[in-house]
This record gives sequence, C-alpha cells and structure tokens, in this order.
Amino acid sequence: MPAPERIPSRGLTEEGLRTLLAEGELTVLGQVRGASNAVLYCTVAHEGEVRHCVYKPVAGEQPLWDFPDGTLAQREVAAYEISEATGWGIVPPTVLRKGPYGEGMCQLWIEAEPEGDETTAAPSNGLPPLLALVEDEEPGEGWKAVGFADVGEGRTALLVHADDPRLRRLAVLDAVINNGDRKGGHLLPAPGGRLYGIDHGVTFNADDKLRTLLWGWAGEPLTPEATEVLDRLSAALEPGAALVTRLAELITTAETEALRGRVESLRTSGRHPQPSGDWPAIPWPPV
Repeated sequence: MPAPERIPSRGLTEEGLRTLLAEGELTVLGQVRGASNAVLYCTVAHEGEVRHCVYKPVAGEQPLWDFPDGTLAQREVAAYEISEATGWGIVPPTVLRKGPYGEGMCQLWIEAEPEGDETTAAPSNGLPPLLALVEDEEPGEGWKAVGFADVGEGRTALLVHADDPRLRRLAVLDAVINNGDRKGGHLLPAPGGRLYGIDHGVTFNADDKLRTLLWGWAGEPLTPEATEVLDRLSAALEPGAALVTRLAELITTAETEALRGRVESLRTSGRHPQPSGDWPAIPWPPV
C-alpha cells in the first residue's frame, strides 16, 4: 500500500467531511494488510476537495458466528453516530455508501502520530504513551493495570494503559456500544493531542461482548463529564428520537434496546463496568 501522503485542502466542517465521504469519487490505492476483512486505502474527491479514507466493502467481510452476515459496515457507522451523540468526537467521520466493490463503510483516514514499539503508542507532542508492558507487579504513577501477559520464555509482564482522560472517554464509549474488539492498534493518537478509536465492526451485540484493553478503571466511579454525557445520550435514545430513527437503518431493534439498557445500567451504577466472566475480557491478539 502506498505511504500516506498529505493532500493539501482547505478545512471542512464535520458535515462537509461526511458529504465528501458519501458523495465523492473513490479511487482505490491499495489494501491495508493484516486485517481479517477487506480494508482498502483510497482517496475520495468531491468539488475540489480530496482526502484519504478507508473503504471496507460488505462483500469483503468474513462471517462471524455471533453477528449477522454483512452487518459490520453498518455497525461501524452506528458507532460513529453514537460517538457524535456523546459530543466527544472519538470516531472519525464514517458513512455507508456504494463504492467500486459494492456497498461498504467509508471512513476518514487518520494520520496518526508516530508510534513506539508494538505495545506502545508514543505521541511526539509530549503526551505519555498509551499502552506498555512493565516488569513491576503494580502500575506506576499515571498508569492503570489491565493484567499480566505472557511475554515468552516463562516470563510475564504487567500490561498497563495510561490514566488518560482521552482513553477514559473511549472506555465509556466502548461500554455503551458493547465493543468486542478494543485492541491497542485501534487507538490512533492524532496531531494536536486528539485520540481516535477505529475498527468498530464488532459492536452493538444484544449480548455482553465487551472485550477491551481499557479495564484499568473497572469498578471505579464515572467522571462527572461521563455522567453528563450518559444523561444526554439517554435522552437521545428515547423512542422516536432522531438518533433512534438513524440507528434503525443500521442495527436491529433488539440491539437498540440493548444499547439503551447499557446506557441506563451505567447511569444507575455510576461506575465503569467490570468483566462479566462470561466472555474473554481481553481481545486476542491484544495489539
């Protein structure tokens, strides 16, 4: 796949970016390797604006035993809609559209800050790394423990993530959308200190599927900010609301009801969820 190239272009609003993604001409440049489903690296051009994007055609999705076939693209768009409803803007602009290989998800390409090794995303803007493996039994100051990992040769190391408010927002979003695959490689620190989460195809299942590397706040009280966001999200998920109408195009009624139930459960408990024990809590591979 060609290396990302900065394309000069004047600024666009969020709505403008969605229009560009939905109506622009898609040109496939290459394939993102290592993904379980087809992920195509493209440019999208519309009315003089050009951006890089990711196009995931439904035809390139691999069947999953616990999700209906051909629904992962819609779930990615639904995750974007919920992200926008929170006001956090954690998920890059994402639309459902037709492309060279049929209908699929089209998402703005995020040019991430340079990373460190395979377990550490180290922004160059002075912010701390997001994930690390450490030899200690307890996390150091500014870190949250996830659990011990086998690092080979009979050795274990403690997997930790940063005690970072950007990650904490993402942990709340994942609990809301029931993300079954929050890996380290799905965290994109962008220029300017912004953090995005990507790859949200395995979400919104009516059953508990939460698998994440962001368990460091499990059982801890939600922040006041998160509580306010959940209150707004609860109102936005009332039957007949615009968000519910939009979600009806993307996920099932039962999944929307389960989504509403997760929001209410978080509001009632006032705490980050803990692993249920009924499902592997950490995705594999973790990165």
